[in-house]
Amino acid sequence: MVRDVMAGFETLIPYLKEDDGEKPIIIVDSREATTAPKIIKGLRENGAEIKIETLPKGDYVLSNTCAVERKTISDFVYTLTRRHLFEQLFLLKENYSNPIILIEGYLPIVYKFSRINPYSVWGAMFALAKNGIALIHTTNYKETIDFLYTAARQEQIIEKRVPVVHPVKKFETLSDAQIFFIASLPNIGKEKAEAILRHYQTPFNALVNVDNWAINIKGLGNKTAKRVKEVLHTSFRE
Repeated sequence: MVRDVMAGFETLIPYLKEDDGEKPIIIVDSREATTAPKIIKGLRENGAEIKIETLPKGDYVLSNTCAVERKTISDFVYTLTRRHLFEQLFLLKENYSNPIILIEGYLPIVYKFSRINPYSVWGAMFALAKNGIALIHTTNYKETIDFLYTAARQEQIIEKRVPVVHPVKKFETLSDAQIFFIASLPNIGKEKAEAILRHYQTPFNALVNVDNWAINIKGLGNKTAKRVKEVLHTSFRE
């Protein structure tokens, strides 16, 4: 019976092939590259070619069908308290048929959090899995490096897929487009973009008054405003 069930599945041999020198290409989101330099360094040391871009969804693109969103345990728990951020995880599946959420860290620590019930964490993980989003757990950044490198090799060298960044879907409303425009600025994101637009009403007014963001917008500091101004006023170079 077991043999009949397994007959339709491939063996694990392709996953166990030795490294033949071919280098997988991993496209990394620019924000992830900044916050996780050890992972980027480790991937390069393993032999991966790293391309850093601003990705509309996900942290690592491994192929045209597979993208990975990496979250630490704390990040994942925090995401559960911000509904729109949790919904962003489901949006991965709109662009990649094989999306993966990689949760990094000591998982039992969820029982130490005082502001969220551990059952909520398990329920969220179940909801993601039930909706076709694979969950991978690593205990530290070294395991994350090994997983990403192995997965990229499997996708590209064994299964002959190429990494492709899919464009975001068309915006349903003008407000969505305005939020995305402001959120794409350095260290802003959707929540702060909404706060900026509520205060200044239009993206144009927001950009004109960028010097006042740290004064008028809660949670925005001078460093963020300075980085945004640098992006706005620096001449484009190929």
